[in-house]
Amino acid sequence: MMRSVLLVMVLSAGLAACDKMPGNGDKKEKEAAPVTLKIAPEDVLVVQGSALASGPVVTGSIQPERKADLRAEVSAIVLQVLKENGDAVKRGDVLVRLDETSIRDNLQSAEDGARNAALALDQAERNLKRLKTLRDSGMTSLQALDDAEVRRNAAQSEVSASHARATLARQQLQRTVVRAPFDGVVGDRKVSAGDTASIGKELLKVIDPGSMRFAGRVSADKISVVKVGQAVNFRINGYGNQDFQGKVTRVDPSANDVTRQVEVLVSFGDGKRPEVAGLYAEGNIEAAKVTALTLPESVLIKAGDKTSVWQVKNNAMHRVELVVGPRDARTGYHEVRSGLSEGDVIVRSPGSGVKEGQAVEMLANKPQPTASAAQGA
Repeated sequence: MMRSVLLVMVLSAGLAACDKMPGNGDKKEKEAAPVTLKIAPEDVLVVQGSALASGPVVTGSIQPERKADLRAEVSAIVLQVLKENGDAVKRGDVLVRLDETSIRDNLQSAEDGARNAALALDQAERNLKRLKTLRDSGMTSLQALDDAEVRRNAAQSEVSASHARATLARQQLQRTVVRAPFDGVVGDRKVSAGDTASIGKELLKVIDPGSMRFAGRVSADKISVVKVGQAVNFRINGYGNQDFQGKVTRVDPSANDVTRQVEVLVSFGDGKRPEVAGLYAEGNIEAAKVTALTLPESVLIKAGDKTSVWQVKNNAMHRVELVVGPRDARTGYHEVRSGLSEGDVIVRSPGSGVKEGQAVEMLANKPQPTASAAQGA
């Protein structure tokens, strides 16, 4: 039993000596020592304040300024619809043909009536002239002369009325052919061949895609800060994250009786504009500019509903949680509402192996400022 205890003690002492041998302890210390990160100036940015646009939210849809609802001006059967939705048209192109049979008959009757009225007037004029000659000779009564003059006046009135009926019939005949009022695109076809088109029935729509504008609405309690000429940044449903810029061109003088919102018209400020009407759009009117801390979206680390960044402080890495505002469409930066101060140094693209408190060696003393600050300068 005594020999077993001595053997255990000898083995324990040997293992302890092995642990203290040169090389073994150094290896463990090397494995435990953290790796120092070496960061170049282009890998970091300095948080600085920049101008950030703020203003009321505007929501609405994209609508063409030039649009025409073409409706039937005569009652007739639709014979042909020559254009489909989406077809490009030129001013004067024939879009719809209506049956002109009955209208052409009316025109023929009106023209015949006009010719008969002209003949009757000619005869009344000759008769009046003859009676005037007889009256000068004393061979007819004054009453007969007056009656002839009345018939001449009635014939003149009938000529005027018959010409008016013929003109109306010609106009109606022209209205059986519906033409494009301007260059554009067929937007909404409502009829097909064989349909009955009564007066006022909508046939189709023509819109000018080059005249698209943002017809938005602003809450009445924010309308006091909205002025014509202010810049507007907005996005359109269906165009992803593409940003559009425009300017306020008109503010409606009255609010909607039901929603209590005020309509605001926004023109597109650049060449980019959609060619589809009715798309939903939402944005902000730049009614004022404030100075705030901003960061590009690329440096933000998002996990669920939390947002953080890696900050270099006291030559070490520290993960800092932030409260950020909405993205500024003009610069693409997010407002930092809390978590950082002006002058803090942020790592642009930290690796996945970065650890809290890891040592940092700056290869230069002066990191680059944020791009937003450089733009503001």
